[in-house]
Amino acid sequence: MKTYRINEIFYSLQGEGRHTGRAAVFVRFSGCNLKCPFCDTDFKTYRRMTAREITEAVSKWSDCGFVVLTGGEPSLQVDEELIEALHGEGFYIAIETNGTCPLPSAIDWVTLSPKNCFVDHAPALAAKKIDEVKVVFDGIHDPSSWDMASVPYLNLQPCDTGNAERNREVTRHGTSPCKLRSSSTSSKGDCFYYFCSPKEYNSGNIKQMKRWMLLV
Repeated sequence: MKTYRINEIFYSLQGEGRHTGRAAVFVRFSGCNLKCPFCDTDFKTYRRMTAREITEAVSKWSDCGFVVLTGGEPSLQVDEELIEALHGEGFYIAIETNGTCPLPSAIDWVTLSPKNCFVDHAPALAAKKIDEVKVVFDGIHDPSSWDMASVPYLNLQPCDTGNAERNREVTRHGTSPCKLRSSSTSSKGDCFYYFCSPKEYNSGNIKQMKRWMLLV
């Protein structure tokens, strides 16, 4: 019987991207195929669980109806069997992935967080269906290459460098090369900036500008 290496399963609120603020059950898978220099997630420890055991564990919070598969890199292990089992319990399934491995086609929401600019010789993009892109922004690498016309939601996440002043610089740098269109403040006090790349702004075609959301 197939088992999956699960680091932890917990209930919380989604704090990033299109589903920010939505209650969710997070299933964190152990292991990753990349070694990003800024990664601070402890995903090495694990226990082996079957699809049925995972489904039983997340069903304690079935009222929320939303499960997020994360890691590590969940696409190394997630398969049709697990997706079918979770769907059978009525869950809407999202995955957070670096996109270097093929994904089961039945996953409902795919968040691509590309890491190829941070890791030498990273595998090519293998994910076919992408609903949103979340780029870790370090103030050095240009995220505009991930401005995909077919992806409606684009997010910049300032990199946590471990240094408060550097973090502020990265956040400021995230908006400085772009034309700021508007800003708003959520009930939590988070400020969201909507802006476009210099290329898009200089084209003069405002209606065609992509909307990036800076997560701070």
